[in-house]
Amino acid sequence: NKPLDVFLNILFERYRNQVPAVKKITDALVEKGVIASQKEIINDHIAFRTMGVPNLGIASFEKIFLHHGYQKRDYYHFESKKLNAYWYSPPSAEYPRIFMSELIVDQLSERAQRIIQGYTKHIVKDPVDLLDLSDGKAVGEFFHQSLWELPNKKDYQDLLEESEYAAWVIFNRYYLNHYTISVHDLKEGYNTLESFNEFVESLGLKLNAEGGKIKVSPDGLLRQSSTVAQMHLAGFSDGETMPIAGSYVEFSERLVLPEFRNLPALSIKPEHRREGFETGNADKIFESTYIRQTES
Repeated sequence: NKPLDVFLNILFERYRNQVPAVKKITDALVEKGVIASQKEIINDHIAFRTMGVPNLGIASFEKIFLHHGYQKRDYYHFESKKLNAYWYSPPSAEYPRIFMSELIVDQLSERAQRIIQGYTKHIVKDPVDLLDLSDGKAVGEFFHQSLWELPNKKDYQDLLEESEYAAWVIFNRYYLNHYTISVHDLKEGYNTLESFNEFVESLGLKLNAEGGKIKVSPDGLLRQSSTVAQMHLAGFSDGETMPIAGSYVEFSERLVLPEFRNLPALSIKPEHRREGFETGNADKIFESTYIRQTES
């Protein structure tokens, strides 16, 4: 197994065990004969959240994927959420795209900056530089390492008030934020977001309704939906607990580009479909972990 396969599998296993919606959706698709197993689901992309502080953030984290043949693509900026992001295309078609975002910490209030720096200031070297990037198991373990201490409840709540993204990262670290089911690759009856969302809701799962359940790019060719993050009881460093947002599942539908619309269905390949991401869509998808969604 290639190192990339090894660490992506480690990441996915941990995520699947922590996010019940993953298994629920897969089991129902198997039961309905849509797929034979999880392996048949095409993973459109996976997403990570990072902190923009020295020795961390995108500049550190991307080294892992660039080393394994990923290529850095478009830049995105989310002004109100104070985030930067890039997407990365995979070395070959069987791997997911990567969407990597970073909190612009120095744009936060002094209080929030002080809290974040309190946890991260001891990181004086880029931790990725100490990794053997060709050792898939070591990289897989790195994603679940504690690079900083677990926060106490007050720090978490103070961050939550100002930036729900900051609070998510301070607690969850490099944990996989979501994986994405490529619905246009499923069979008839499940291969549009309308039908797939209906199926997901029939399982009792709630969808992120921010900006409508289906987020559509201005060109109409990239359509995305997601579940609302599952809440779980978190234990903080001071022994306090509270329910917080974990991870979620996204679904995407990439439509065929106008110049390839006349191709017969069986001839359509991934390169004939809409590529990349869209700031407006992603902006709303981020809110799958936000209180307005998880508590509504």
